[in-house]
Amino acid sequence: MGFFKFIAFSKLCVALLFLAELVTSVGGIGVNWGTQATHPLPPATVVKMLQDNGFQKVKFFDANSSVLSALGKSGLQVMLGIPNDMLSSLASNVEAAESWIAQNLSSHISSNGVDVRYVAVGNEPFLSTYNGTYLTTTLPALQNVQAAVVKAGLSAQVKVTIPLNADVLESSTNLPSDGDFRSDIHDLMLEIVKSLSDNGAPFTINFYPFISLYNDPSFPVDFAFFDNSSSTLNDKGTVYTNVFDANYDMLVWALQKNGYGNMSIIVGEIGWPTDGDRNANAENAQRFNQGFMTRYSAGKGTPMRPGQLDVYLFSLIDEDAKSIQPGNFERHWGLFYYDGKPKYELNLGTSGSNGLVAAKGVAYLAKKWCVMSQSASLQDSQLGPSVSYACSHADCTSLGYGTSCSSLSAQGNISYAFNSYYQQYNQLDSACQFPNLSVITDSDPSSGGCRFIIMIQAQSSSLVGSSGSRGRGTVPAVLVSLLLYMILWMS
Repeated sequence: MGFFKFIAFSKLCVALLFLAELVTSVGGIGVNWGTQATHPLPPATVVKMLQDNGFQKVKFFDANSSVLSALGKSGLQVMLGIPNDMLSSLASNVEAAESWIAQNLSSHISSNGVDVRYVAVGNEPFLSTYNGTYLTTTLPALQNVQAAVVKAGLSAQVKVTIPLNADVLESSTNLPSDGDFRSDIHDLMLEIVKSLSDNGAPFTINFYPFISLYNDPSFPVDFAFFDNSSSTLNDKGTVYTNVFDANYDMLVWALQKNGYGNMSIIVGEIGWPTDGDRNANAENAQRFNQGFMTRYSAGKGTPMRPGQLDVYLFSLIDEDAKSIQPGNFERHWGLFYYDGKPKYELNLGTSGSNGLVAAKGVAYLAKKWCVMSQSASLQDSQLGPSVSYACSHADCTSLGYGTSCSSLSAQGNISYAFNSYYQQYNQLDSACQFPNLSVITDSDPSSGGCRFIIMIQAQSSSLVGSSGSRGRGTVPAVLVSLLLYMILWMS
C-alpha cells in the first residue's frame, strides 16, 4: 500500500470509529429512573423491566449503590446524577469530587461491570425558581468532577454534563432563529459550553411541552403534540408544527451563534404526566409519547438537526414521594404505575415491541382497603383534621378538579384519602383508626378510572432518593384545603 493510500485508509478508519462511537452513544431510547417512592420496586425487578421493554439507556438523579449493583452486566448504558445539594461541596473541594467518583463510578465500573457513560452534575440548577442559588457553584463543580474523571482514567468512556432546563434559553420574538442563552446567565453559559466542548461532552437539556401548556392557559393545545396540523410557527420560512422542535432548534441556534454549532445534544427529559391536572391524563400522555416515539423510531430530528435524536423519556415509574410544589402532576410522570403496570398502550419501536411490558413478580399487600364508615357523618368535627392528616402524610394528588378521581362523591374523596394513608403505612390496623370515621373493607372501592391502590410489599431498605430538580416534599396546605372545600361543597 502506498503512503498516500495508507493515509487515506487511516483517515477512513478514524472516521468509521467515530461513527461507531456516535451510533453507540446515541442509538437506543433511554428513560429516567427516579427513586423518590415510599415503596420502590426491587432494583432487579426494574432492571428486568427495562430490558423487557427494550430500553438501552437509563438516567438517574443520584447514585444508589443497590441500584447500580443490579445494573451490573445488564447491557444498559448509565447516566449517573449528582444532586444539586452536593454542588457546593464539589465546587470547593476537588478531593470531594475524587471521592464521589471513586465510590460511585470507578468501583461500579471495575467490580460490577456497570456501563456508565455519563455523569450529570446537578439537575436544572439555573431554574429561575432557585433565585440564583447554584450560579456560583455549578461550573466549578463540573470542572472538579471532570478533573476527577480524568484522574480516574475514565475520561475516554465517561463524559461529564449538566442537565439544564429549557428556560436557559430566550428569544425576543419567540422564533427559534432569534434564540440565545438567557441574558442574565449568558456569560456563565458560554463558560459551561466551552468546558463541555473542550472535553467532548454533550449539552443536555430538558423539554416539557406539558409545562408550556400548564403555565399558559392561552398556549395552543395542539402545538404541544406531534400530530398537530392546526397551529404552526413560521420562522422565516421554516414551519414548526410543534413546540418541541421549536425549542430544540432554539438551542441549536444559540449554540451556533456562539461558535458551537456542531456540539452534540442530549434531551435529558421529555414526557407527559397522567394525573393531577386537567391536561394530565392517560389519553394525552399516550398521544404525546406515541407521537414522539413514532418520530424517534423513524430517525426524524428537527429542521435544524435532522436525523436521530439522543433522548431519555421522563419517566419510568410514578413516584409518590416527590414534591408537588410545581403541581399535583409531579407524582404522575411515569410510563408505569408505582407497581410497574403500564398506564396505556405505547410502542417504543424496539425489537419485537408490541406495547409496554409490565414488571414481573411484584408482591402486593392483602386485598383490603380503608374507607369512610357508612355510619360516619360528613358533619363530624373530626372529619377535617383526619382528612388533612391523611393527605399530608400520603398521596392525594389524584383528587381534585380534572383528575382521575374528580368524579368521586364526598364520601369517596374521604375514603380515597384514608386508603392512601392506610396503604402507605403498610395496611397497619392503626393506620385505619380515624376516630369513628373509618373501617377496613375487602370490597374494592375503585370507581371508573379512579384506582384505590393496594400497596406493594415494602423492601427491607428504602430507595427513596432523588428525582430531578423537583425534589421530595409534603402536600401543600392549599391542596388539603381545596380537598376539604370540595368535600363540604359536595355534601
